[in-house]
Amino acid sequence: MAEGAGPKAAEEVTALLQAWSGGDQAAFDQLAPVVYNELRRLARHYMARERRDHTLQPTALVHEAYMRLADFQRLHWKNRVHFFAISSQVMRRVLVDSARSRERHKRGGNPHRLSLDECPNLGQQHDAALIALDDALSALAASDARKCRVVEMKFFGGLRTEEIADSLQVSRDTVLRDWKLAKLWLLRELNRKEGR
Repeated sequence: MAEGAGPKAAEEVTALLQAWSGGDQAAFDQLAPVVYNELRRLARHYMARERRDHTLQPTALVHEAYMRLADFQRLHWKNRVHFFAISSQVMRRVLVDSARSRERHKRGGNPHRLSLDECPNLGQQHDAALIALDDALSALAASDARKCRVVEMKFFGGLRTEEIADSLQVSRDTVLRDWKLAKLWLLRELNRKEGR
């Protein structure tokens, strides 16, 4: 995942994850510095698209995600790609929870249209767009969980196509096809909710 992260680093993370799953708290403590930079990269990837005045900064996002990941100890971790795939889901939840909280405190917040073709410009959109995307992703998950996972890992986690394919144990072409179809499905769903 990270530039220069070789097989030895991947094996180290996998071994620590598996030891932690087995109840070794010291492994979790050793895992922290190993994965922290990668989690920050994922957070920066996503936060680069957020508003400049967003109350959640990459470091805070990483800390909140890491705290939530601590609850996943008993999950059987397959490898580091699996860990970062789950991390992208957790970051999605942190960001959406934060957006929903801000929306609850606003009065008269109007949802804004989110174009998936403009995902890199999400930072110009409002919290309502993130919430609308989350709602659409939840609907997609009900009909096709794998396509939802592809969107989570690519959009929220910044994982590369090869990493997503490895995590989902499918071909690179399948991931590309799922990404394309998921974008179309989500766009149609977002338009439908807006009455277009």
